[in-house]
Amino acid sequence: MLYRENGQFKSSYRADQQIFPIRQDRWFVAALLLAAFVVVPLTASEYLLQAVLIPFLILSLAAIGLNVLVGYCGQISIGSGAFMAVGAYAAWNFGVRIPGLPLVIQILLGGIFATLAGVVFGVPSLRIRGLYLAVATLAAQFFMDWAFLRIPYLTNYSTSGNVSVPALEAFGLPVETPAQKYFFVLCFVAVIGVLTKNLVRGAIGRQWMAIRDMDVAAAVIGIRPVYAKLTAFAVSSFIIGVAGALWAYIHLGSWEPLAFDLNRSLQLLFIIIIGGLGSVIGSFFGAAFMVLVPILLTNVPHLLGLELPVDLASHIDHMIFGFLIVFFLIAEPHGLARLWSIAKEKLRLWPFPH
Repeated sequence: MLYRENGQFKSSYRADQQIFPIRQDRWFVAALLLAAFVVVPLTASEYLLQAVLIPFLILSLAAIGLNVLVGYCGQISIGSGAFMAVGAYAAWNFGVRIPGLPLVIQILLGGIFATLAGVVFGVPSLRIRGLYLAVATLAAQFFMDWAFLRIPYLTNYSTSGNVSVPALEAFGLPVETPAQKYFFVLCFVAVIGVLTKNLVRGAIGRQWMAIRDMDVAAAVIGIRPVYAKLTAFAVSSFIIGVAGALWAYIHLGSWEPLAFDLNRSLQLLFIIIIGGLGSVIGSFFGAAFMVLVPILLTNVPHLLGLELPVDLASHIDHMIFGFLIVFFLIAEPHGLARLWSIAKEKLRLWPFPH
């Protein structure tokens, strides 16, 4: 009785195809946005904003970008950390070499340069697929790691390879406190999330999913694989590049190339697998799982009064975290987004069992 679709009639195709056709979904999203934009900045502590919410939002944004490529278009990639690095270093170089360039423009330019890199490394996807494509994207990861370590121009001839951002300012307002940084990141995530959701629901999104399901049949019905695959790489790389710039500017402040190594790429891949492939909301679920579970595993023994040896505590977190990943994949291979969908279906049928 809480989540009924019957009686919610539509009188036009536009109303039937809106992004949230169910009234309860619109109410829930409106309440969620209100809480995120108003309640959280006013009530959350600096630790919660800086250590939990900001990384969660940025990883969610990067996972959305990777989900466009892997979940919607079916092109395997394990080089997303490289495109985050391109976005971060491109944005930083524009900020250093063009004084006075607005912060938002720097971040968007970082995303554009990540797009160019993604298209270049996406060209092999026109001829190869599966494991071979994964190896090609892995080559992008190794190449970018080498480039940012060995080409001094990219780090403005920093002897240590470490770069830092100055005091941040957007639209004449400072972006210094955790609340201001959280609000800045949230605006990017909200805008890009809505745009991506609408994009995958449109013609280009249907082309991606056709390529993912059966590329030969998609080509037969008139879909151009070259266009579909390269646009997926371009959109994915742009979003990941923006996320990389935000990760460097907002979360880190000072970083080196190892901040975007292969572990970052694997982390994003785990996020979309756990959250759910081909699901925008699954990207948020997977990022929440990846950010919150290690924090809980670190603090739960102390809350229970268990004093673990340092060496055991440093390894048991990884063991339990890996076990939880495997458990979720066995219990629900389609990710946490599928569990959310099942819960909504249960609400539609409640209190009837059929």
